[in-house]
Amino acid sequence: MSDAPTTNERLESVWRALATVSDPEIPPLSVVDLGVIPDVFMDGRTVVVQMTPTFAGCPALDVMRKNIAEAVGLAGFDEVRVDVVYDPPWTSDRISEAGRGKLKAFGLAPPGKNCGGGRVTMESLSQAACPFCDSRDTTMESMFGPTLCRAIHYCNACRQSFEQFKPV
Repeated sequence: MSDAPTTNERLESVWRALATVSDPEIPPLSVVDLGVIPDVFMDGRTVVVQMTPTFAGCPALDVMRKNIAEAVGLAGFDEVRVDVVYDPPWTSDRISEAGRGKLKAFGLAPPGKNCGGGRVTMESLSQAACPFCDSRDTTMESMFGPTLCRAIHYCNACRQSFEQFKPV
C-alpha cells in the first residue's frame, strides 16, 4: 500500500492553499470566497487552476495569478498553471456565504443573491443594505466606485457613505 497522496487528497491540498490567497483589493476575502476559482485539476504533474475574473478588465488579474501560483507552489506543487477562463462567467452569486460576511465586516455591502445571469439594471444596482446599520434606506451616489466592481451609496439612516459590491 502506497503512502503517496491520492489525486483527491492532492486537490484538497490545492484548495486549502487557494483559501489562503487574498483578493488584492479586498484582503479579508480569499479567491475561494470570491468564487473566482471554478475548477482545479491535474494535467499530468501540473496543477491547473482555472480562474474566472469578476470583470474582463480586472486590474488585479496578474497579481492574483502570481499569488495563486505562489501559494500552490508553497503547498508542495512544483508545476502550477493558472488559466484565466471566461466560461463559466463569474457572477456575484459565486461569492460564498462566508465571503458575503467578510465583505460586510470589511464595510462593503454584499450584492444581492440570485443576480447571476440576469440583466444588470439601475434598479438592481441601486438596491443596497447599509453594511453598518442594515438599513435599506440608502441612495446610490455613483454607480462607479474605486474599482469597476463597486458602487458608492449613502445610508440615510446612519448617514454613512459605503461601497457596494455590484450585483452581476
